[in-house]
Amino acid sequence: MTGFARLEGGVEPYRWIWEARSVNGRSLDLRFRVPPGYDRLDPVIRAEVNRRFKRGNVSVQLTLSRTQAAPQLRVNRPLLEEMMRLMRDFAAVGAAPPRVDGLLALRGMLETVEDDTADVADADLTADLASVLDALVEARAAEGARLQPALTDHLDRIDALVGEAANSAAAQPAALRERLRANVQALLEASPALPEDRLAQEAAILATKADVREELDRLVAHVAQARALLGGGGVVGRRLDFLCQEFNREANTLCSKAADMALTQTGLELKAVIDQFREQVQNIE
Repeated sequence: MTGFARLEGGVEPYRWIWEARSVNGRSLDLRFRVPPGYDRLDPVIRAEVNRRFKRGNVSVQLTLSRTQAAPQLRVNRPLLEEMMRLMRDFAAVGAAPPRVDGLLALRGMLETVEDDTADVADADLTADLASVLDALVEARAAEGARLQPALTDHLDRIDALVGEAANSAAAQPAALRERLRANVQALLEASPALPEDRLAQEAAILATKADVREELDRLVAHVAQARALLGGGGVVGRRLDFLCQEFNREANTLCSKAADMALTQTGLELKAVIDQFREQVQNIE
């Protein structure tokens, strides 16, 4: 879910820069910054982001500036008219008429005009907003494509470890029967007068605790479902998150039921690979 996009645009006398970035997040969290006076764009940004993304911490920033144009000058007409009136009075007593350069050199005769152009049109800004968010979508998709092999490798390793667990002696029916027989014998020696129904109950409990085939079957099903989600595309991050929880639940149960060191070691390695898979899933929308 990580990515970055940047786009520059402008309409005279304005220039702007849109920046959009995304990092991992369990849900969609939006943050944006716009120049003062452009808060009206907030709902537009939110709608555009929600239309494209479902997960991740997404930040959008707009930087706006005005180009430096040559200053415009304007004659102070009220002052000019007042000076011309005075010059006519001076002409009545024989004074020479004023020169233009002399009049313009008077303090306050020329004024600098500030450009009072209205704010840049929202349509121009939002068009580039859509473009920069589309670029962010592409950046996130490219990252997802790079992660696909890593996720597949983790699933292959989980699949292989489940196979190792299924083939271990501790998971075989014969081994289960032998352990159950030994446990029942121990119960009889400890309490010879144990009622048959109680003995059957205890035997069933021991058999259930020792049998890991159900957990292994569920792990195989979870691997198949994860492969289907990755192959199907679309928004699958949250469903993969849920599958990681199910993976962990089965692996924990497998370790708790393991009756020998080999199966315990396989279960611990399985938990480690599942955790690596879960970390990568956080990058998936």
